[in-house]
Amino acid sequence: MSEQAIAKRTVVIVGRPNVGKSALFNRIANRRIAIVHDQSGVTRDRIVREVAWNDEAFHLVDTGGIRLFDGTREKNVIEMAVRDQVDVAMADAACIILVVDVLSGLQPADEEVARLVHKSGRPCFLAINKCDLPQHESGAGDFAKLAFPAFKVSAQHNRGMEELMAAVTKALPPKSEAEKAADAKPLRVAIVGRPNAGKSSYINRLLRSDRVIVSNVAGTTRDCVDVPFTIGTGPTARRYTLVDTAGMRHVHKIDTSVERFSLFRSEEAVRECDVAVLVMDAEIGPTTQDKYIASMIQREAKACVILINKWDLARAKGFTETAAIAHMREMLPYLRHVPVVFMSAQEGYNVRNSIEAIDRVAEHQRRVLPTGVLNRTLSNALAQIQMPGKNGRHLRFHYATQTGSNPMILRLFVNDARLATKPFQDFLIRNIREAFDLEGAAIILQFRSRVKPGEGRDKAAPDGDETPADPGETPAAPRRPLPRRPRPTGKPSLGRGRNNLTPKAFRKRK
Repeated sequence: MSEQAIAKRTVVIVGRPNVGKSALFNRIANRRIAIVHDQSGVTRDRIVREVAWNDEAFHLVDTGGIRLFDGTREKNVIEMAVRDQVDVAMADAACIILVVDVLSGLQPADEEVARLVHKSGRPCFLAINKCDLPQHESGAGDFAKLAFPAFKVSAQHNRGMEELMAAVTKALPPKSEAEKAADAKPLRVAIVGRPNAGKSSYINRLLRSDRVIVSNVAGTTRDCVDVPFTIGTGPTARRYTLVDTAGMRHVHKIDTSVERFSLFRSEEAVRECDVAVLVMDAEIGPTTQDKYIASMIQREAKACVILINKWDLARAKGFTETAAIAHMREMLPYLRHVPVVFMSAQEGYNVRNSIEAIDRVAEHQRRVLPTGVLNRTLSNALAQIQMPGKNGRHLRFHYATQTGSNPMILRLFVNDARLATKPFQDFLIRNIREAFDLEGAAIILQFRSRVKPGEGRDKAAPDGDETPADPGETPAAPRRPLPRRPRPTGKPSLGRGRNNLTPKAFRKRK
């Protein structure tokens, strides 16, 4: 297994901290992907997204800010890891956008970044950012000594972007045959979990390289990092996009706006993914926050795989898989259908099995169930139970069909959808999973009320929710409106608080 080579049509954004790299990244991508904040050093890992500008598709990479080290090695491990990530990104780039801040003027750190770009040998375009007003452009002449084609832009107000991107897209090489073969949409896998559960270590183990920054400091990963990943070659290759997310802390424990933005990005990554991988710490076990993340995955109807990381440490303390699974099912009963893989990202134990579990769950999520087999399965299951009911009325099942996949959506036509209780729906989902072997897949049941021809309308059925059983079936006759009762005349209606006593003026005279 190896990381998918970054496409040759790759544009890398570099610069010192807080010059607007992430804002420029979001402007080119035409959506808010990278976190933009006044705090310095928010972006750490390199963020990769496939974007298009005027029908020119390419990979766009946002990098962390490069600091000036004064010729000495930085003691901060995270800062040095950010520098290494930038070096790798520039080595894979087709061209580079160097971002500077016109309001701050030319800084020594800008010259340091320019020196690194010249050393890489890649074509580079200078984006003089924060030229929000025409009077700001007067300071652009200070950056002439960097010796790059300069463009006065404002990422926040979209000024000068067309000129910059016209030059950037013109410098990109034509798309190769390998890149054209890789245009098929990859499987999007979101790696989620609490801080320090081992999400980034798992991705690095899969790629066999330090693709994302790993440290013992909680909250090292702040943004969602897309990592292309491929197994095999040629037309049979399996392509993935691994999304490394920030650790999800409890919302009441979030102290800064950056952490809050990170939580929003992680939740968005779950909504956009095909398969969610929930990583847990084997020594700590399922926590309240793990239960919250698991419920969010279920609420978003995503296929799921549970990875129990650091199993080498738990096994050394006498933990067994049988006891751990039993405890897991007890703590997370709504994820009993989800496969559990015990692994160690540090040692590489069961890492390959985790990919196989992801592939299996993704295949289940995309399956299309035959309508005839589905209806026979449901009819056999319903014959074993008493149908739910209310006030002497019971639910009657007509037929079912699949209307969507990924997630799997099944539409069931019944006499009254309001009688389908939550336990009844869970019973049907369990039977469907067992009958069709849908381990880890999310299933959505949609109940629709309808009336068969000749039965008449069910008075309790909600209006506007009927669906004919078949396209060629004659719908039920429309309901005639009931005649209005004439309002009583003579005595006026009595107001409240009069104890229903006839007023003296309207009493019969003897």
